Amino acid sequence: MSLEAEYWKKKDLTAMNPEEWEALCDGCGKCCLFKFTNPNEDTVRFTNVVCRYMDLETCRCTDYDNRHVNVPDCIYLTPKIAKTVNWLPSTCAYRLVSRGEDLPWWHPLKSGSPQSVFLAGESVRGKVVSEEEVDPDDMEDMVVDWFK
Repeated sequence: MSLEAEYWKKKDLTAMNPEEWEALCDGCGKCCLFKFTNPNEDTVRFTNVVCRYMDLETCRCTDYDNRHVNVPDCIYLTPKIAKTVNWLPSTCAYRLVSRGEDLPWWHPLKSGSPQSVFLAGESVRGKVVSEEEVDPDDMEDMVVDWFK
């Protein structure tokens, strides 16, 4: 099945089929950063640590189909979550589309290349480490301020 040109401008997230939904992901990997949340202050602090299943080169899950089995608290992004959470990156296609905004020029659906997210410097490639490399007691020391 091929995707309709600029379908994200014509459809609400809830009306997208699975192929359209999955294609919205630009592969930046930012949503897979470990984070600290403070619900009392509605704040989120991000680390440069990612799940053990993330391929650090492609910024994709190495076991995507089983991600919720392997990591029970892995993000299960839905249209409702895309509209309401404050921790999705400002460049996230799901967040942008939920607000009626267009995708950035470097998004693979616009550029035609999955490499454009890396070339534009919009991914976590080269900026993160796997959770396997970090002592859990040191996680607070891994908080970063480059997340946007």
